[in-house]
This record gives sequence, C-alpha cells and structure tokens, in this order.
Amino acid sequence: MLRLPEAHRDLFKKPFGTLYGSIGELLPRLEGRAVYAVGDVVTHNLLEAGVVPDIAIIDGYTMRSPCTRSPLLQARRLTAKNPPGTITDALAEAIGDLVRNPPGAIFVDGEEDLAVIPLVLAAPPGAAILYGQPGEGVVLRIVDEAAKREAVSMLEVFVRE
Repeated sequence: MLRLPEAHRDLFKKPFGTLYGSIGELLPRLEGRAVYAVGDVVTHNLLEAGVVPDIAIIDGYTMRSPCTRSPLLQARRLTAKNPPGTITDALAEAIGDLVRNPPGAIFVDGEEDLAVIPLVLAAPPGAAILYGQPGEGVVLRIVDEAAKREAVSMLEVFVRE
C-alpha cells in the first residue's frame, strides 16, 4: 500500500487536468473516447447527461458525507479496500482489471480520491478521466504521455507501507 504523508497533502489540492464548472461544459471533449469517472457525484452527473462511463470508481460518499446519489450501474462490479490517503494494491489491481476488460464499476471500501493516479497510469492514451474538484467543479484529464509522467512524479511523494 502507498500512503500519502500529511506533509504532502496540499500538493494534491490543485486540479490534475482542466477544471470545468459543470459536466455539460466538457461533454464535447468526451466524444469518441473511453470515459472513466472517479467519484459518486461525477458518475451520477455523467449518467444524468446520458454518458455511461466505461469505468466508475465510487465509494458511496461525497466530501466525506454519505452520497444518496450513488449510481446503480449495470456493469461488472469489483470491490477494493482503500483507506483515506492511500492507494492500495487492491485498488490498483481492480483498476487494471477494468481498464483491460471494461465496462465496470469499482466500489471502494474507504476513499477513492487518489484513484485518479493509478487510473491515469493504467488508462490507454486518449482516454478521458473525470473527477470532482470539491466546491469548484469537475476536472477532465485526457490521458497522454505528459499525464502519465505527472502521475509517476506524484507517486514519488508516497511512502510504501
């Protein structure tokens, strides 16, 4: 398991992609791409907009409060334990499994906030990854070599436990 030290938490507050005010603003950028969603609200909003993500990673919470809008996706379901502030091997393996064999949803027992990092590393070039930026909107990251390099550099501040 990888743990993000408290001293480095602020590094992960800035968007890891382009910030949009709403899902509607970025819908044209999703056409013809694999779409991966991290978070209950983002997944719900995509479904409301008529976009079924190839992969959804959800935990049943939004901003640490129960999310009553958790989507019921008709897809393969995997579960993974992932305590707050960590990226577990189980989560990374589940992500890899679904990227190789979509569609599906990962139900996280814990917190899915940092799942964007292993998702960028596992995703094929051109995939669209969306996640919520609390109080600001939704972040879109199109996977390319720069995204993968940035994800690798983010992992450098984590501690293996």
